[in-house]
Amino acid sequence: MSAFKKKLLITGGAGFIGSNFINYIHRYYPNYKILLLDALTYAGNLDNISPALKSNSHFEFFHGNITHPDLVGKLVAEADIVVHFAAESHVTRSIYDNAIFFETDVIGTQVVANAAVNNPVELFVHISSSEVYGTALADPMDEEHPLNPMSPYAAAKAGADRLIYSYIKTYDLPAVIVRPFNNYGPCQHLEKAIPNFIVSALQDKPLTIHGDGNSSRDWLFVEDTCRALDKILHVDRKKVIGETINLGTGSDTCVLDIGQKVLEKLDKPESMLNYIKDRPGQVSCHISSTDKSKELLDWQAEISLDTGLEKTIEFYKNNRQWWERFIWMKELWGS
Repeated sequence: MSAFKKKLLITGGAGFIGSNFINYIHRYYPNYKILLLDALTYAGNLDNISPALKSNSHFEFFHGNITHPDLVGKLVAEADIVVHFAAESHVTRSIYDNAIFFETDVIGTQVVANAAVNNPVELFVHISSSEVYGTALADPMDEEHPLNPMSPYAAAKAGADRLIYSYIKTYDLPAVIVRPFNNYGPCQHLEKAIPNFIVSALQDKPLTIHGDGNSSRDWLFVEDTCRALDKILHVDRKKVIGETINLGTGSDTCVLDIGQKVLEKLDKPESMLNYIKDRPGQVSCHISSTDKSKELLDWQAEISLDTGLEKTIEFYKNNRQWWERFIWMKELWGS
């Protein structure tokens, strides 16, 4: 009999949300075994994982790509639960270099799902994205909102999302599809808006605003996302298997306001805002319905935007060594 209460396979767990989730699980469920599979692309960083976890037998790291069936099949066979984060996730980069997005997000997801069909697991949690919806046609956006992806990244995530849905229907894959809205927090790569703004301000460099900055998002602090995933793992499985669940706060804030808040909290002048032309495939508005997450998970976001921004700013202020290695990439891709 295994000494571990549960074995979790976390794909893409060296990335932003995945690493926060792994650290959360180890903190609250120290008797769980965590198997981490990550290709360690530019966005994956083992420094994101707690040293206390990396140094004990409750953690194993496997360096590899989710498109490799033999490796994936071996790891899924060892797991009770799969939480599938692995994906390419940068909208701007997907516009200019889109092939890898479909290889990883769609083909990679198919490989992981096939492995879970051939090596049955208790639960398969697929991390999709609110980007699959495109611009809001309704306010707020519920899980029945049409899928109108507006960038190659969003289209790849929509493909993976619907692939898992088909596996639920065709193969009885015990899966739940999760669509988080815009996450932010510690260990987020500088290609994303909030860490880009913070690091720019810390360096006294301009904060890049696409268009007029009035595009709005539902900003969700990553710790709240981890709590929601915890609920999904531990709620009555009958309530969530086969379901699609949004994770958001139910309110939206425009990108310009985010930039202004960052400058205010760092006591920097608003003249540091730098407006450039809008990027292609820009979503103008995202706001999540919270009804289903409350009903199925008894979950709602607890961390306010101001509190979340303060926690995030503290991370980047106190961990310059963590982010300085990514500066060249930030300059290449911008926000």
